[in-house]
Amino acid sequence: MNASRRSLLVLVLLVIAITGGSEWWRGREQARLGVQIASASAPGDIEMLSSKTCVFCDRARAWFGAHRVPVNECVIETDTRCAERFASLRALGTPVLIVRGQVQQGFNPELIARALARQG
Repeated sequence: MNASRRSLLVLVLLVIAITGGSEWWRGREQARLGVQIASASAPGDIEMLSSKTCVFCDRARAWFGAHRVPVNECVIETDTRCAERFASLRALGTPVLIVRGQVQQGFNPELIARALARQG
């Protein structure tokens, strides 16, 4: 194997190792946040205004379920009161999370954990 092929192989292996390490770290961080949020929240602490067609809502719903975080969800297309609340917030899109009264646009577990810690 010549030097240029060997260098390319080393580069490819390095990229694979960095990508794998990054994915492992992200999974570990998500698990930590899941435990933190689940232990800090009680039923009624987190409300999610969602949409039927929102992929980010699907991801948030799956994440909350996987980490056993209690969430009250309403869907703006099927719940008039939910749609009115969504409109009154002048939100740019879904999901809208309301964590102990604090409105958050989008799904970000780190922001949810911070809101729960501040108001805990």
